[in-house]
Amino acid sequence: MAVARIDVIMPQMGESIAEGTVSKWLKKVGDSVKRDEPIFEISTDKVDAEIPSPSAGTLAEILVLEGQTVAVQTVVARLETEVGAVKAAPAAPAPVVAAGSVARPPAPVAASAALAPAVASARVDAPRPIATAPSGNGQTLEERLRTRSSPLVRKIAADHGIELATLTGSGVAGRVTKRDIEALLESGAAVAAGSRVVGVGGPSVTPAPLASPSMHAPGGVGPALPVPEAWPGDVVEPMTKMRQLISDHMVASRRTSAHVTSVFEVDLTRVARIRAKKQAEFAATSGQRLSYLPFIIRAAVEGLKTFPVLNASVAGSNVIYRKQYNIGIAVALEWGLIVPVIKHADDLSLVGITRALNDIAGRARSKRLQPEEVQDGTFTITNPGVFGSLMGTPIINQPQVAIMGVGAIEKRPKVITGADGEDTIAIRTCSYFSISFDHRLIDGAVADEFLAFVKKRLETYPEDVS
Repeated sequence: MAVARIDVIMPQMGESIAEGTVSKWLKKVGDSVKRDEPIFEISTDKVDAEIPSPSAGTLAEILVLEGQTVAVQTVVARLETEVGAVKAAPAAPAPVVAAGSVARPPAPVAASAALAPAVASARVDAPRPIATAPSGNGQTLEERLRTRSSPLVRKIAADHGIELATLTGSGVAGRVTKRDIEALLESGAAVAAGSRVVGVGGPSVTPAPLASPSMHAPGGVGPALPVPEAWPGDVVEPMTKMRQLISDHMVASRRTSAHVTSVFEVDLTRVARIRAKKQAEFAATSGQRLSYLPFIIRAAVEGLKTFPVLNASVAGSNVIYRKQYNIGIAVALEWGLIVPVIKHADDLSLVGITRALNDIAGRARSKRLQPEEVQDGTFTITNPGVFGSLMGTPIINQPQVAIMGVGAIEKRPKVITGADGEDTIAIRTCSYFSISFDHRLIDGAVADEFLAFVKKRLETYPEDVS
């Protein structure tokens, strides 16, 4: 029977995703593969994914190497299969998206004088995409790639009044990367004066004037610091794609928002008693284990309804007050951190929140989240207390304006006043809650009132839990 070749393409993992990085090949040339069997992993701005084979056959050719970034629809490999098998095979289903699957870093490399040239020679330029016919909105793939830079780049550009469509960057099809935008900002004085800036790998352009950096970030945008050099005997490992994205998002958030943190001690003794009393019944009726976090999520949602400015976003000189209550829950993975979102949390009962929480956390750890499940959060809760941390000062998850941290929940001796007015020492179940907020929009008094509301709600939680 004749042999046919099947193209394996870089899929588009979400409407705003224009490119992907091949983080790891799970098969090598010559390996047999089954239809729908994962053959390589990719990393994008949103999530990481294992990509299944579109057909059974043999991996005949790998065209895109690990670590290389290419546009969506780029052919990354080719399969060889029998012609009859190709005709009989229906269209492959959408790939299963992983929450945080990333390539394992290569073996450690001892630092030496030859390290820098070795790294430089290992870099592979991403191929330019082939020009395509305009899509339904009248844009070619190249135009979409250029204007659809990563959410981080678009956010930085919007904050500084930069029109991405006027720039040519160093990414695929001239796509502006974070490195390009930071280089542009670092030359802000020249840009403001109307100088022409040359994008890495692209022609010179005249970007929009930049506003004063001090208007957008505490301390302004300073000059780039020198890159540390490895010393003899050091070990050098490249960051994973997920770690690079986390790094970019955290730095951008600190640059964007004026971070302030307040801390309250919350007495969870009442919640602990309700939880202990209802645990067996809850498990029997719902099949779920009742933890402290669903109580905390419900209290936070009620607080957001009372203080809507904490459920908002800053859009230039405008404030967007969100009418949805989508709560992001930070989930620590072995390979990084991800924030899946419980959508419309205000519509869920305690059982519903528990089910949603267990579901997204479990699928995050088993690499089965969909791109939309890590988007559109309006407020985030992180729980460093599970690792023993007493309290934390978390970084805001952009474009949100606040994030609540929950410290370790533990028994402590506390002074309480009895009904007779006498003070006594009692054992109470307590935790430190922190609220990091964007002082551009939220005043300290409002943030403290919100956290005081959450505290009171948890300390007076009703017995008729549902």
